[in-house]
Amino acid sequence: MTTLDIRPDAREATEPTPYRWRWPALFVILAGSVMELLDATVTNIAGPTMQADLGGGTSMIQWLGVAYTLAMTAGLLTGGRLGDIVGRKRMFLIGAAGFVVGSLFCAVAVSPETIIAARVVQGLFGAAMVPQGLGMMKEMFPPKELQAAFGAFGPIMGLSAIGGPILAGWLVDADFFGTGWRMIFLINLPIGLLTVLAAVRFLPAGRPTRSLKLDLPGALLASLGSLMIVFPLVQGREHDWPAWTFVMMAGSVAVFALFGWYESRKNSRGGDPLIAPSLFRKRAFIGGMFTGTIYFAAFSGFGLVFNLYTQLGLGYTPLKAGLAGVPLSVGMIIGMGAMQAVRRHGRRVLHAGAAIMTVGVIALLLLLGPEVGPWQLAPALLVTGLGSGLIMGPYFEIALAGVEPHETGSASGTLTALQQVGAALGVALLGTVFFGATGGDPTAAARSTFWVVAGMVALTFLVGFLLPRQAREDAEPVH
Repeated sequence: MTTLDIRPDAREATEPTPYRWRWPALFVILAGSVMELLDATVTNIAGPTMQADLGGGTSMIQWLGVAYTLAMTAGLLTGGRLGDIVGRKRMFLIGAAGFVVGSLFCAVAVSPETIIAARVVQGLFGAAMVPQGLGMMKEMFPPKELQAAFGAFGPIMGLSAIGGPILAGWLVDADFFGTGWRMIFLINLPIGLLTVLAAVRFLPAGRPTRSLKLDLPGALLASLGSLMIVFPLVQGREHDWPAWTFVMMAGSVAVFALFGWYESRKNSRGGDPLIAPSLFRKRAFIGGMFTGTIYFAAFSGFGLVFNLYTQLGLGYTPLKAGLAGVPLSVGMIIGMGAMQAVRRHGRRVLHAGAAIMTVGVIALLLLLGPEVGPWQLAPALLVTGLGSGLIMGPYFEIALAGVEPHETGSASGTLTALQQVGAALGVALLGTVFFGATGGDPTAAARSTFWVVAGMVALTFLVGFLLPRQAREDAEPVH
C-alpha cells in the first residue's frame, strides 16, 4: 500500500524564515543612502553662495567636496569591517546619528575652517552608515527576493541624482527663514532623526563577528597617502605652487609603498589586511583600479566645473544651475537602463560608453559661450550622461570578474573606496585647472577644463583594455 507523504519538502523545512520587517528595513537603508548621496553633491550647487557668505579663497569651494569625499574614503576602508565586528545595525545607527550631528555643524558653520571640518564629520559618519546596508540585505532577504531588493537602488539613486541639485538650488534660492544655503544641511535633521528612529524599530539586530580585527594602521596609511596627493593639488595654485606641494605629492608614493609592504606583512602573519595583497598580482584588478579612478575623477570634476560655469559664467541662480544639469542625470539613468539590455557584450559596453561620453563632452565645450541657454546645452549633456551611464553600469561587475570568489569582499571594498578617491582627485585637479585658467573669463576656463575631461575619458577607454572581456556570471551587485 502506498501512503501519501504530505510533509513539507525537507529543503523548505530547513530554509530560515525571512526577516519579518525586511521591506520596511530596506526603505530605512535606502533613506540613509539617499541622504548621503544628496550631501555628496549639494555643495557643487551651493558652493559659490557659501564661499561668498563665509569667505575664503576659491579653493574653499573645492574643499567642500574634497573634505567630504576624502573622509568617506577613510571611513569606507574601516566602516564595513566595523559593522562585521560590532554589528551592522549598531554601526548604521552610529553613522546615521553622527551624520545628523555633522549636518547640524555644517548648518551653523561661521568660517571656511568650520564648514570644512563639519564636512569631514559628515563624511566619516556617512561611511560608517552606508556600507552596512549590503550586509543587512543579504541577511534579511531570501535569494528569490534579493535581486528585487537590489533593483530598488537604481530608480531611487537615479531620482536622487536628478532631484539633489534641484533641491539644493531651490533651498538656497528660497532662503527659508533667512537661512540661505544653511537649509541644505538643516533639512537633514528631521530626515536623519526619522531614519534613526525607523532603524531602531525595523533593522535586524544581527550577530557581530568578533574574531575579525580592525586594520587601523592600514587605513591610516591609505588615507594619509590620498591626502598627500589631494591637499597640494587644491592649495598649490593659491600659493603659486611652492616646492612643498611637489614634495608632498612625491611623498605620497612612498606612503602608498609603505602601505603595500604593511598589508603584505600583515597577511603573511595571518592577520586581516585591509586589502588582500593577492589582488595586486592580478592585471584585471589593477586595470579596474585605474579605470575607475580616472573615470570617477573625470565625472566628479566635470560636475563641479559645469555648476561653476553656469553660476559664475552665465549668472544662473543656484536653482537654474541645478535644473540646467538635469539632462546629464537623465542621460545617465538612460545609459544604466540600456546597459541591462546589452550587458552580454561586457567590456565593449564600457568602451562604447567612454566613446559616447567623450563625444558629449567635446560637443558641450564647443557650445560654451557667455549667452548660451540651458536648452542649447541639454543635448550635449544628455549624450555625456548616456556615455557615463554605460561606463558606470557594467564597471563593478567587469572589474570584479578577474578576482577569486574569496577575494570579492576585499576587492569590492577597495574599488568603492577608489570611487571616492577618484571623486576627490577630480574635484581637486579639475577645480584647480578651472580656477587657474579663469583670467576673468569663466567660459574660456570651462572650455579648457572640459578638454582635460575629454582627455581623461579617452584615457579611461584605453585603460579599459586591461579589464576582463566579460563579467563573471556569479558576480554580486555592488552598491
